[in-house]
Amino acid sequence: MVNSVLSTPMASIGVPTEIKVDELRVALTPDGVKELVTQGLEVRIQSGAGTGAGIPDSAFAKAGGKIVSCEDAWAAHLVVKVKEPQEKEFKFLRSDMLLFTYLHLAAYPKVGKALLDAEATGIGYETVQLENGSLPLLAPMSEIAGRLAAQVGAHLLERPHGGSGVLIGGCTGVRPARVVVLGAGTVGWNAARLAAAMDAEVMLLDRSPERLRDLEADRRGRLMSVVSSRGLLERLIPTADLLIGAVLTPGSRTPTLVDKEMVMQMKPNSVIVDVAIDQGGCVETSVETTHTNPTVTINGVQHYAVGNMPGAVPFTSTEALVSVTLPYIIAIAGRGLEGAVTERPELLSGLNTINGDVCHPGVAKSLDVPPRHPMACLR
Repeated sequence: MVNSVLSTPMASIGVPTEIKVDELRVALTPDGVKELVTQGLEVRIQSGAGTGAGIPDSAFAKAGGKIVSCEDAWAAHLVVKVKEPQEKEFKFLRSDMLLFTYLHLAAYPKVGKALLDAEATGIGYETVQLENGSLPLLAPMSEIAGRLAAQVGAHLLERPHGGSGVLIGGCTGVRPARVVVLGAGTVGWNAARLAAAMDAEVMLLDRSPERLRDLEADRRGRLMSVVSSRGLLERLIPTADLLIGAVLTPGSRTPTLVDKEMVMQMKPNSVIVDVAIDQGGCVETSVETTHTNPTVTINGVQHYAVGNMPGAVPFTSTEALVSVTLPYIIAIAGRGLEGAVTERPELLSGLNTINGDVCHPGVAKSLDVPPRHPMACLR
């Protein structure tokens, strides 16, 4: 029997307050609410949902949103969030709802199990993928996370913050910091560009010569792009003042590129920023941290691995996120999931769970369960 939530339009959209530690973003802006209300949809905003991003309840109400309790927000047909449900929220998952958010199930298998147990439909922003391979709903957060990685790394290199006391851009007659960036996707490119703009010596590594060639025309400052290999990593990492992990495999756990032995060879008080932590991390010694307690020191190296880096700038991040998710929310709510997939076929790759099945191959591999084709799940 086909779940009606898949085949019919959504009458209501719920926006719960994020409860993940230090998560201050919200899944809709007042302008987004107004657009949805204009389409004849009921939008339920949990009281206080926008406070962290500087958006009061009154702004949502003025746009036509209904200010409701947590329970009422979760009771909507379509629930839109920023981060994966936390354990306290598992009780709200149910078979007649559709959850649209960043899921990162490879890194959070308990969330995957909760979605499967509840037979809830879960669409992950991070796995919606266009034919050209780009990830339209992940791109703005990746851009922000990459820029933050360079900023955070520069800050942590300062001696009062536990670093080696190296100014990232150096000064006249004194060498700058060496920054090694693993991965030349949106995160890595933004991290490398900003670090280079701060006059650091930047080594940008990627396994794809084609990707590096595409970026070559925009290269600035002391930025060198190099095709990555194990041997090169072993030589470069001990020379790094700042190492930024920016590797992504959509839907799957991030491969470990930097092992414990490599970390042990790094300079005392050097810094690792592992942006890939929300997919498991690409540095073996990384453990997920929070904005309140952002670093741990392992083998004399500071590790920064905050799982929701863009949450540090919630106003910018919320505006950027809603600018790309809103058209998909309108399509899903207005036409139902089956109709939305016809209109926007890239949503098929976003489907992670439906009716107790996993319908994304990367997620299925990470959760060690057999995948079903998303079209088979929709029928």
